[in-house]
Amino acid sequence: MVDLYSSISELSSALRKRQVSSTELTQMYLERLKTLGKEHNAVAEVTEQLALEQAARADHRMGEAKSPLNGIPFGVKDLLSAAGLPTRWGSPGHYDQVFNYDATPVARLQDAGGVLIGKLAMVELAGGGNYNVAGASASGPGLSAWDKKLWGGGSSTGSGIATALACVGYSLGSETSGSIICPSAFNGATGFRPTYGRVSRYGAMALAWSLDKIGPICRSAEDCGIVLDAIAGQDPNDGSTLREKLNLRPRRGPKPRIGLLKEKFKENKADVCEKAYQDAIKVFHSMGYQTVDVMHADYPYDLAVGIIVDAEGASAHENFIRGDRLNMLADVNQVAGFAEGLQTKAVDYLWAMRLRHEMLTKANAIWDKCDCIFSPVFYHKSVPVDQPFDKTFTNMGGDSGPENLLGWPAMAFPIGFEDGAPLGGQIIAPCMREDVCLQVSKDFQKGTDFHKRKPVP
Repeated sequence: MVDLYSSISELSSALRKRQVSSTELTQMYLERLKTLGKEHNAVAEVTEQLALEQAARADHRMGEAKSPLNGIPFGVKDLLSAAGLPTRWGSPGHYDQVFNYDATPVARLQDAGGVLIGKLAMVELAGGGNYNVAGASASGPGLSAWDKKLWGGGSSTGSGIATALACVGYSLGSETSGSIICPSAFNGATGFRPTYGRVSRYGAMALAWSLDKIGPICRSAEDCGIVLDAIAGQDPNDGSTLREKLNLRPRRGPKPRIGLLKEKFKENKADVCEKAYQDAIKVFHSMGYQTVDVMHADYPYDLAVGIIVDAEGASAHENFIRGDRLNMLADVNQVAGFAEGLQTKAVDYLWAMRLRHEMLTKANAIWDKCDCIFSPVFYHKSVPVDQPFDKTFTNMGGDSGPENLLGWPAMAFPIGFEDGAPLGGQIIAPCMREDVCLQVSKDFQKGTDFHKRKPVP
């Protein structure tokens, strides 16, 4: 029997060799999604009938299919539309929402022969109202793949959990400020946030138009590269998509220089993370990578992101906020936050946007010293699922820096464990250099096995 934790390449090979059919593989993943996935509150909607129809088509064209994704089951964060299926955006106030078209990333995966087996749970409206509890979701609190007492991360909660539990072959998430990187780190998955504009957002819920990105969450860097290659590209339905084609092949020349920031391990009582971080650097050094100390330009990055999200999120969801369903949201902090967002001053929003423009030169100067940055995602494992975040995120770190404001790509992956739960690291690169993220992350995973370890449900 095929191992459901197998890589995309391994699953594709098994399918092409007729060692398993897509229909059989789909049934196996569906069983895990309907049991483990639901037990961990990772599921918004199981799409069984559609999945079995798509699997049958994939089996029929197996001999002629060119994409390695043909016949492999996947799930998507429930802010991506799928024709005729509920797309609730994680919100109790959108329980009856259905679109009649596929989001472009979903369509591209299905065109490649992918089998959509489920819409995956998410924080309601991607957390744009500043949620404070894990239960801020129509699906309930997402429970970590490694420990049900811990949070599964957000806002692409179900994508991280379901992928880590092998309930799907891979998944799609979205990120405005940490929503791919966080659940990847907390569940021991590998997540790829692409350059802003690399993947079409047509058919995706908007939170902040100038920040939102769509990307894959998988079980390895190599898998992330395969999925990103399938969904990236210009889309006439999304004017913000990049014209330049994605090129993930390593470029000629010396290995990328890895920049290291001044980390605050001692201040955050993060001895375990510090050891994992130093051990990871040793792995890079053993592979011939050079490291250099770097520092971000001094700007209030998080403040600027917060203002932009408040203003753009309130604009995107204005009708809902002013309507009679706002109070249906699961987290009262979200209700208050979205309502307050309508009061964001234009002068504050324009200040944040001007600041971002100023950063384009000064913050990007860091790439004169290095080709990528390696840092922990957080200084500790995930937080307890039953406590408010303002009580538990103390000493976690995870300040975003300029990367989301300026659209930089990043790859998150496991670098160790704390009390049996994953710790995540990330490789951040300049805009358009997803190839650097992929190259460095793949090399790390060649020298370690953290991404291959399986949670015990």
